[in-house]
Amino acid sequence: MKEQAIAKAEDLRAGPLPRAMRRETLRGLLIGFTIAMDALAIVVGFEVVEVARGFHWLSPGGISLVVIVIPAYIYFGIIGSAFASPTLSRVSASVTGAWRALLGALVVVIVCAFFAKFSLKISRSAFIYAILSASSLLVASRGVTALVIRWGLRGKTTDRLLITDRTAQGVPPDIDVLDLQFSSLRPDLADPAQMALISERIDPYDLVYLHCGEAEREGWVTTLKASGKACEIVVPSQSIHTAVGVGRLGGNDTLILSRGPLSLGSRIQKRLFDLAVAVPVLILVGPLMLIVAALIRLESPGPALFTQSRIGQANRPFRIYKFRSMRLASQDEQGTRSAARDDDRITRVGRFIRRTSIDELPQLLNVLLGEMSLVGPRPHATGSRAGEQLFWEVSELYWMRHALKPGMTGLAQIHGYRGATQTKSDLEARLRYDLEYLQSWSLWNDLTILFATVKVVSHANAY
Repeated sequence: MKEQAIAKAEDLRAGPLPRAMRRETLRGLLIGFTIAMDALAIVVGFEVVEVARGFHWLSPGGISLVVIVIPAYIYFGIIGSAFASPTLSRVSASVTGAWRALLGALVVVIVCAFFAKFSLKISRSAFIYAILSASSLLVASRGVTALVIRWGLRGKTTDRLLITDRTAQGVPPDIDVLDLQFSSLRPDLADPAQMALISERIDPYDLVYLHCGEAEREGWVTTLKASGKACEIVVPSQSIHTAVGVGRLGGNDTLILSRGPLSLGSRIQKRLFDLAVAVPVLILVGPLMLIVAALIRLESPGPALFTQSRIGQANRPFRIYKFRSMRLASQDEQGTRSAARDDDRITRVGRFIRRTSIDELPQLLNVLLGEMSLVGPRPHATGSRAGEQLFWEVSELYWMRHALKPGMTGLAQIHGYRGATQTKSDLEARLRYDLEYLQSWSLWNDLTILFATVKVVSHANAY
């Protein structure tokens, strides 16, 4: 269906379809509607019991328990993906997610009651009746939401894109199509700018399907998996191609290549964790940073901060902040020359702040801006080399490490892989740890890595 092609008159470079943006707005409205309906169900459920049993039994100190229950419910609903579009469209999964969130909220109430000694002022029977009442009304709430998705939104709450090099047939009308017959956009694993462009243009989509010939498939598979998006490959024949599951697109089978590294709830957890740590640390080390900045300016002319383009999440570039440790005229924007142990470009102050990792502190600003995370694969300059080869020339898997935000520290760093990459094996070892981190992410792992980083702040390879 060529009329669906994004690039019939112009390339995909013109930008994402407005339709995708409308669906993004619809999803936001759907989440807001669901939260409002669930909150109403909880309030009514508690109110019915309060009226029947007496207001004070569920309002210790004159404050209704719903003041605690609703915020806790929303929090556990978010981290448990209870408000995600795929969950909401299936009543059983939706109700289960809501009940889990409610259970989490009730645990919070019990803990608060224990420590605040509210237990003597709360009727156990009234509390149980309120739970049952709210649970029943949540079933109704989620049923209404499912009807809204099915009949009001007609299930179109997921932004989907099909990348194909042939005439698209049997494609549902709610899927955007990038017809490669009319587009010059192609993956080039030797060109970071092209990789970044593709990631930028598919960014509005939640799910990307790939339907192309063998000649270009490998490049597209690597690019899509590195973008951090959920992606599936349409297969006319039986081929596993590193699939993690099987799906459907119209009348065709698809192989699921990637579900994305983190769910919405996990992304929210990671971002909140970053802010909860970065903000107080930045305030705490603020005076130290001012002193370091003054010393840098006093020793050599030029700004105290050094910025450099690095490869970020989904292979898109960003500007990283560091304290300047080299003389202004010796700075290397592309990062083609790694710092050596006796590097004559490094100033006296620079050598100290590099050895103690103080030069990395300004990256807390990148964390606040959402360009980096506290923990993740370290971001590299586009000219970085392992021996004589650029990083992505060593292994195509290199692009996969960018499915998550880059970090101030990471699994590779706490295992001693810091400093210059002199050989291919240096990069391959770091890459193994980076991919391991992506595959086994958890908030506990982030916390563990942060604590372990303290031991390697000053390291023999930090020069």
